[in-house]
Amino acid sequence: MADVARLAGVSAQTVSRVSNGAPGVVDATRQQVLAAMKELGYRPNSAARALKSGRFHTIGVILFNISTTGNTRTLEAIATSAAAEGYAITLLPVAAATQDSVRGAFTRMGELAVDGIIMLMEAHLLDASTVTLPPRALAVVADSNAGDRYRVVDTDQVGGAQAAVQHLLQLGHDTVWHVAGPADSYSAERRVEAWRSALQSRRREVPEPLRGDWTADSGYRAGLQLAEEPDCTAVFVANDQMALGLLRALHEHGLRVPEDISVVGFDDLPEAGSFLPPLTTVHQDFSEVGRRCVEELLAQIRNDQEATGTTLVPTRLVTRASTAPPRSTR
Repeated sequence: MADVARLAGVSAQTVSRVSNGAPGVVDATRQQVLAAMKELGYRPNSAARALKSGRFHTIGVILFNISTTGNTRTLEAIATSAAAEGYAITLLPVAAATQDSVRGAFTRMGELAVDGIIMLMEAHLLDASTVTLPPRALAVVADSNAGDRYRVVDTDQVGGAQAAVQHLLQLGHDTVWHVAGPADSYSAERRVEAWRSALQSRRREVPEPLRGDWTADSGYRAGLQLAEEPDCTAVFVANDQMALGLLRALHEHGLRVPEDISVVGFDDLPEAGSFLPPLTTVHQDFSEVGRRCVEELLAQIRNDQEATGTTLVPTRLVTRASTAPPRSTR
């Protein structure tokens, strides 16, 4: 650093500010320092920085189901937000959704040079007494009910599901059927509870929910069953991919959406507006979830203090062509 400073004709502090990407350096001076770095082959030593500052400027991310839409979009936002703050991410996928796998991931993350951890996983995997974070680890959990132990950033699952049900009831449907996600999913269970509560509060019949696994195939199978239910005029599906499969099943049975059955999804995939018909759905702001995860974790890192509690990211209903009043009210 001293060699770079001499060649560029600036102070070592200015070299440090340029190498750290700090603001407040005149552009001409920054270019002068960068040219000196290039000429001398200088690269900042991250290990030395960490020894001096006590920080690695790296965030660990533990997750499974990396291929799901929600996790992919949330992870993208985490990486982008972290980079904007001068942090890199270390990604540690968990192959199996078991507590043993989570324990192993925590152990491995404790061996790596990270300042804090963001976890994209279901709450029940954090419940075992043997599942503990590395000592002094700072953490944020996405989509969880573990706000009494961790800092949690969650989509407003309840508000989104209730908005879907209210929309269908206001159109005049007597009740709303539900295709739920997996029983071991926190998000799926919150949506089931909100759907049931919304019907019960209006004293409507609560049909037995059908279970899927978030895939279009499972939505197709649920659609085959619902096509045989003569009283089914409206369905709230726990995600858009299952809704896509359900639409196919209804079409194959000669049922029209929304003329015969109205359908509402959850997620608002980029492709949802191109479904046939375009899908009414609940919009989740995955980018905002990822951004707030980074924001909440960096607040802990900078204060060197753990935090608990839950931050909810609002949802909103996006009305398209897959919902309409039932035939009896037209």
